[in-house]
Amino acid sequence: MKRRTFTAGIAATLAVPTLRAQQLPTQPVRIIVGFAPGGGTDILARVIGQKLQDMWKVNVLVENKAGASGTIASDYVAKAPADGTVLHMAHINSHAIMPNLQKLGYDAEKDFQPIAMVGVTPNLLICGQMQPAKTVKDLVALCKAKPGAVSFGSAGSGSAQHLALEMFMLQAGVKAIHVPYKGSGPMLTDLIGGQVQYSFDTMTAATPHVKNGKAVAIAQTRAKRAASHPNVPTMAESGFPGFEATTWYGLVGPGKMSPALAKRMNEDVNKALAMPDVIEKLEASGAEDGGGSTEKMKEFMHVELTKWAKVIKEANVKAES
Repeated sequence: MKRRTFTAGIAATLAVPTLRAQQLPTQPVRIIVGFAPGGGTDILARVIGQKLQDMWKVNVLVENKAGASGTIASDYVAKAPADGTVLHMAHINSHAIMPNLQKLGYDAEKDFQPIAMVGVTPNLLICGQMQPAKTVKDLVALCKAKPGAVSFGSAGSGSAQHLALEMFMLQAGVKAIHVPYKGSGPMLTDLIGGQVQYSFDTMTAATPHVKNGKAVAIAQTRAKRAASHPNVPTMAESGFPGFEATTWYGLVGPGKMSPALAKRMNEDVNKALAMPDVIEKLEASGAEDGGGSTEKMKEFMHVELTKWAKVIKEANVKAES
């Protein structure tokens, strides 16, 4: 995690003297997560939520509203009170992918007030210990030998994991079975149990299972290896140049939240992200590039929305495929 990014973000917020006067919520705060407990979004929300609770002296609770690739939770937050008591861990699925796949009850940009980037992670191509192919080369060979028979789990149709699979099938020239779940938590349980064979899951959710030996990391999906998995090759190193599929997480509020309140909250999120124990937890999960201003988060979300619109169109991806 780049400490100078956090330092710059904190300095930028502290430079505005009116932020301290902006009143934080005095009632309990809920961070709404669009996936089941145990997934990457849930893990990071709880790490940040605990620190904000300590700073704000109010209960900060994580509430899971799983389903529809995170869009159920996003729709809920878009219509929630804008007083800071309802926040949301925005995710690539709900704010960059699904808006390009189907009509939703919210506008991914207009209906949310960005607060702060929490982190960007690679996905990990993983499998259970019982699976026969444990390298990308062997997996491609298996898929070619058994077309349409090898199963890949994801956090839902149209999810980041699903699109990583679609990208893999296009580049490898293979067909596999996509098995959508309501989040990484239940999918990982089945992967470890052998009910589903492979997954391009988030590094945040997959890492604990890789570390304890229940899952095998085959490859990672950013251009360079994450510090937390130095011995796991990238997809590019494994014969797929240019293969890059990340997952990202950012704290947002409802669109009508005042920018001043968002900037005040941004100050404390940046402080949390600069804490050594938080840095350690995020780095262990492969989460990088967090922190910075509300404007940085807004621009990042816009770029991602545009990027995935192009990918989805070119690959002709359908939400329920």
